[in-house]
Amino acid sequence: MKIICIGRNYTDHIKELNNQRPSDPVVFIKPDSAILPKDQDFYLPEFSKEIHYEVEVLVKIKKVGKHISSKFAHNYYDEIGLGIDFTARDLQTSLKEKGLPWEKAKGFDGAAVIGEWRSKSTYSDLNDIDFSLHKNDKVVQKGNTGLMLWKIDELIAYVSQYFMLKKGDVIFTGTPAGVGKIQANDYLSGELEGERLFNVKIR
Repeated sequence: MKIICIGRNYTDHIKELNNQRPSDPVVFIKPDSAILPKDQDFYLPEFSKEIHYEVEVLVKIKKVGKHISSKFAHNYYDEIGLGIDFTARDLQTSLKEKGLPWEKAKGFDGAAVIGEWRSKSTYSDLNDIDFSLHKNDKVVQKGNTGLMLWKIDELIAYVSQYFMLKKGDVIFTGTPAGVGKIQANDYLSGELEGERLFNVKIR
């Protein structure tokens, strides 16, 4: 399986990092080795002094597809979830300044937290779902899928023009404003429509 991530999909997050608003979705990939094993703590890597959390709504692909039309994209997933795209911000900034790829800053071991999955039928409107990230029981990020520049079905259609989607692939749909640094002993939890879907202890 592969992890397909979308960057710069929320206007407020684009502004907080002083990035330019893209004309097309920004796409990058994390290897499957980036998935943090279930119930395992996240250990801060030695190569970065500035690991940031980025909470994101996730989509799990259920069947093979490519060159998918937006109007048919809903047929390619039944489950959504919540996760964290951990980012080595200092390393990412250095790589971007040199015009180099971001993979070392985004795809390192444990950089992808995938919480529990829920049937999409649980939600009356996938384009109006509230989600949040709590750090040490304080809300640090709040978002709503209605604020995405590109909605879930549009992302599936766009990504499938470049990469064949396969059963089990996961799409990280982008993060809202409020990203920030983590430290040892922090405790992170994520909620989708008020339901907690993951907990992560930082070591």
